[in-house]
Amino acid sequence: MKLRTLLTVAGLSIIMTTGSAMAKGRLVVYCSNEPNACQTAVDLFGKKNDIKVQMTRSGSGSTYAKILAEKDNPKGDVWYAGTLDPHSQAGVNGLLEAYESPVLPEIGEAFKNPATNKKHMTTGVYAGVLGYSVNTKLLAEKNLPMPQSWADLTKPEYKGLVQVASPQSSGTAYTALATLVQIWGEDDAFAYLAKLHMNVGQYTKSGSAPGKAAARGETLIGIGFLHDHAKQIKNGFPLELVVPTEGTGYEIGGLSIIKGARNLENAKKFVDFMLSKEGQEIGGTIDMFQVPTNVTAAVPKEAIRLEDVNLIEYDFVKYGTEEMRSHLIDRWAKEVKPLKR
Repeated sequence: MKLRTLLTVAGLSIIMTTGSAMAKGRLVVYCSNEPNACQTAVDLFGKKNDIKVQMTRSGSGSTYAKILAEKDNPKGDVWYAGTLDPHSQAGVNGLLEAYESPVLPEIGEAFKNPATNKKHMTTGVYAGVLGYSVNTKLLAEKNLPMPQSWADLTKPEYKGLVQVASPQSSGTAYTALATLVQIWGEDDAFAYLAKLHMNVGQYTKSGSAPGKAAARGETLIGIGFLHDHAKQIKNGFPLELVVPTEGTGYEIGGLSIIKGARNLENAKKFVDFMLSKEGQEIGGTIDMFQVPTNVTAAVPKEAIRLEDVNLIEYDFVKYGTEEMRSHLIDRWAKEVKPLKR
């Protein structure tokens, strides 16, 4: 072989090796948790593993749409947090990579393989109870009774005083929609949503926004996952948490590797870390009060434990399918959203 050819081959070898070495130190995370929780998790993981992590934060519905749009040229490696339903939909549509973490024996049985296709494409990384919070200072100023049920939220005295996210952008809101359908049946649930619509002052993009608005007194009632609202109480805001008397649903936070991940081994390392006792106890250090799915992890004292409230038997498989999710969201967009208030 001539010297020039040898040099060319050697040069290509160096380029390929260098590229591989660079890839070992990178990870792209799409995160659907609260911004502080996202940043804290990726910073700690990156520091422990000497990996440069790029993180993008958006709601679970928006993140699913992003992963779907990028399916022919994936830019993300791992999807951390957000409600299980869009993770399930992504798995059914072949957008996720199957992975069984060695940490699975420490994960509660209901969270090991909860997604619709049952192919270990998503693991549950936390759980949280759906409900609403009420600003008690504003309640007293308006001399209104404390609502205790889903039905109470449709009473005329709360007109314009309720906030909830839109299910078109928020996984939290879709969980609420699916919860009500499972409590009352689809037609009765949509009749309820039409009545609730008359009292909604604003549909937000983010599922955590209504709780923050209630904390600031911008609305009386904010519907969402109560661990988000508990943080506002810890920060000194006058909120009372309500688990509706009819029963309620809950979320499983998803953790998934994106199909075609460019940094697959680092994605697996991230999953292992976030499922570990150390990874799941991050929340308690930054006032995030979800219930960990790792049975060895400490549960924050502010967390609402699943066994202490009236939960429905939420069907994550049925309501995580693309067909059901699209059907319910489309029906809400056609029948409820256009109604005049």
